[in-house]
Amino acid sequence: MTVIAWDGRTLAADKRSINSGLARTVTKIYRVGDSVVAIAGNLDQGLLMVEWVRNGCNPETFPGSQRDKDDWATVVVADANGVRSYERTPYPIAVEDKFWAAGSGRDFALAAMHLGKSAIEAVQVACVFQSDCGNGCDSYEI
Repeated sequence: MTVIAWDGRTLAADKRSINSGLARTVTKIYRVGDSVVAIAGNLDQGLLMVEWVRNGCNPETFPGSQRDKDDWATVVVADANGVRSYERTPYPIAVEDKFWAAGSGRDFALAAMHLGKSAIEAVQVACVFQSDCGNGCDSYEI
């Protein structure tokens, strides 16, 4: 359903969304101030989380629906301070690895970056092998 890749310099994401078996093209990565924000999981929930990040990541305004164990999104924030993800709580999970990936195409992207490919190339590789990833790639350099 998604592949997001980080190579230490660039955050990249595919553009495929699947809704009731229909593939469509969407944007999953956004510039928010000095940060880049990418989403994996339910698109509507992810967009709600992008707005939460845009409004300052205040724990008191964390969307309650994001806490649902079956209906949430992973949100990745990259900036000059590093990379972190948010899942079902307003508390960030720091990414400490040299490269990192999320989503259903994660394993292909991680293997590609392990072999020296960039985040963009890793997303492209994942899109070849993971059927629910595709429709292009968006990226931002940090």
